[in-house]
Amino acid sequence: MIRESVILNSTTRFMITLLIMFSFYLLLRGHNLPGGGFVGGLVGGASFALYGISFGVQAARNAVFLSPPQMIGWGLIAALLSGVPALLYNKPFLTGWWYHELSVPIIEKFNTPLLFDIGVYLIVAGVTLNIIFALSEAELLEN
Repeated sequence: MIRESVILNSTTRFMITLLIMFSFYLLLRGHNLPGGGFVGGLVGGASFALYGISFGVQAARNAVFLSPPQMIGWGLIAALLSGVPALLYNKPFLTGWWYHELSVPIIEKFNTPLLFDIGVYLIVAGVTLNIIFALSEAELLEN
């Protein structure tokens, strides 16, 4: 159901950018403080739920870069790949590794826990969007 509200539509266009930036902030902050991939993925998925309420489910599906099943798949790949470096050094799977040579401006040192958190972010956002889109489309079919 598309809401015909100028205020809601205008606010959504502004808020979706802020919510996605906040979800990335939560993702990157999660190693040292509360937050991380799970909370960031929920906020990212909820931002597109707001977009779907304002502009319709199909518009929200078109606004998402990857489809929800693709997000889940890429998230699983990222989470699994975060454990590979530990296996290469005969350590337990998912042992954290920090690469001091590879420095990224915002993140500082690239590490495998961050790659795992990115995977969790994608999985949670994909599952959240999948559920929200399915429920919204079921409601449209009933009406």
